[in-house]
Amino acid sequence: RVVEEKEGPFTDLTRTGPDSTLDFERMFKEGLKRKLAMDFDEDFLRELCKVEGITPREVFEWARGENLSVSMAWIEEAYADIPEDERGTWRSIAEVEANVERESVQQQIRREGVKHVPFRREDERYRYPEIIEEKEKNVVVVNIRDVSGSMREKKRELVERTFTPLDWYLQGKYDNAEFVYIAHDAEAWEVERDDFFGIRSGGGTKISSAYELAAELLEEYPWSDWNRYVFAAGDSENSSNDTEERVIPMMDQIPANLHAYVETQPSGNAINATHAEELERHFGTDADDVAIAYVNDANDVTDAIYEILSTESETDE
Repeated sequence: RVVEEKEGPFTDLTRTGPDSTLDFERMFKEGLKRKLAMDFDEDFLRELCKVEGITPREVFEWARGENLSVSMAWIEEAYADIPEDERGTWRSIAEVEANVERESVQQQIRREGVKHVPFRREDERYRYPEIIEEKEKNVVVVNIRDVSGSMREKKRELVERTFTPLDWYLQGKYDNAEFVYIAHDAEAWEVERDDFFGIRSGGGTKISSAYELAAELLEEYPWSDWNRYVFAAGDSENSSNDTEERVIPMMDQIPANLHAYVETQPSGNAINATHAEELERHFGTDADDVAIAYVNDANDVTDAIYEILSTESETDE
């Protein structure tokens, strides 16, 4: 989001402004282009006026055929100024073209320099500063943790080992990082960070309750202004059908840079620990906005973080 607007270099142009900001170089170029388009070799046209029996109208028609921007009035004046003893110097226009070298405007400018450039008011442009928007990259990270009775101390420790480096990474990546912590068993509630990793309850597990609360809390962080990350962790135990019927649809509905689920099972998968597997079956292993990681002991933490961040990097690209 834009946090500050300031004046940058004078690169933008407008038709009005103070004289001190007049872009004279641009105006000169426009005038010079007009001069090149409108000027003509006056001496050559005067020689045409000396052709035997020629009329000003015939000279004008010839000039129009050559795309010369000369007026009939100028030709009539030039014709009238030809001395009588010089009229009939040439028998035809072809003879003039064969014997008199025409000089282009570019050649004349190289020879004489620019004596006059026809400036017009419509050529005037005034420089004004480009408005530079200073933007702040915002991120909100929703950390969700299962605190049900099955989440014993070893599992809680693995969640903390995984989530903490992820928080550090996102704090360093974004200008403004805010964190939301949600604990859940069969119900979900928002907690402070200091309490997040230590809470343990005795209830059952309903993971969808955490996503329902996350969707509600994320209303304060519009997707148009905030990058969003939703990280959840637990031992993959969940209420019957809750993953398929509630969690997966909500993950699809909550816009985020990345959804991630970290399964912590120090003793290996329990029979009813199927949440991560169900997510993986639905989203696949190559999803660019969903990452599934498995942490059975401390040695798996680095691989889990890599799995999550490499998925997020592909999303950024």
